[in-house]
Amino acid sequence: MSGKTFFVDLSRCTACRGCQIACKQWKQLPAEQTKNTGSHQNPPDMSFVTLKVVRMKEVGSRDDFKWLFLPDQCRHCVEPPCKDAADSVIKDAITHDKETGAVIFTEKTKGLPFDVVRGACPYDIPRQDPASKVMSKCDMCNDRVKAGMLPACVKTCPTGAMNFGERDEMLAMGKKRFEALKQTNPKAVLVDWEQVRVVFLTEHEPRLYHATLMADADGAGPVTRFAALDAVLGLRNQAQG
Repeated sequence: MSGKTFFVDLSRCTACRGCQIACKQWKQLPAEQTKNTGSHQNPPDMSFVTLKVVRMKEVGSRDDFKWLFLPDQCRHCVEPPCKDAADSVIKDAITHDKETGAVIFTEKTKGLPFDVVRGACPYDIPRQDPASKVMSKCDMCNDRVKAGMLPACVKTCPTGAMNFGERDEMLAMGKKRFEALKQTNPKAVLVDWEQVRVVFLTEHEPRLYHATLMADADGAGPVTRFAALDAVLGLRNQAQG
C-alpha cells in the first residue's frame, strides 16, 4: 500500500500545542472564544475552524498519576467510511487522493446530511459550519505535501513526536519504536496501524487517552466500515420511507 502516513509517538508529546497553532496558521483559520473548563486543554474540542486539538487527560491517583496528551485529528482511513456514506448521496463530495491517501472534504459536503457523515466516523472527526453547512476536517496539508513539504503540524513539532512520510517508512519507524517502548511500558499499543494513515503509539492503554482511541491488544482497533454501511442503509431507508 502506497501513499503517506503520520506516525505520532505520544511518549514524546509534551502538549506544547505547536501543532495545533501551526494548523491554524497555515489554514488561516480564526481563533475561537473559549472559557476555562478546568483543564489546560483549549479549546475544549474541534470545530469547523479548529481542525486539530491537543487533548489532555489526567488519570490515576496521587501515587500513580499520569497526564496524557493526544494531538487529535482526522485519521485519514485507508478505506474511509465517511466517503462511503457520502457517496450514496453526492458522489465525490468527499474525495480520496490516490497519490497521498488524504481524505478531503469539498464544498459539496454542504449538501450532505451531517449526522450521517459524522456518525460514520469512528473517531468523531467531521465538523460543520453552522452558516454554510460545509463540513471540514484535517486534509493532511495536501497542498504542502504535494509541493514536497511536510504538513504544518509535523514541521513545527519540537520533540519528534510527529513524523510524516511514505507509509512503509513510517510503519517501520512506528514498529521499531513500539518494540523499544514495550520494554518499559508493556501496555504500549501501536493503534489501528493497518486501518489508518495517522498511527498513534501510546505508552498506556489507548482508552485512557480519549474515548475514540480504542484498540484491541494487538492494535486492531474498531471495524470502521460497518459504521459507514449502517449509516448508508439508514439513509436509504429514510429515503424509501
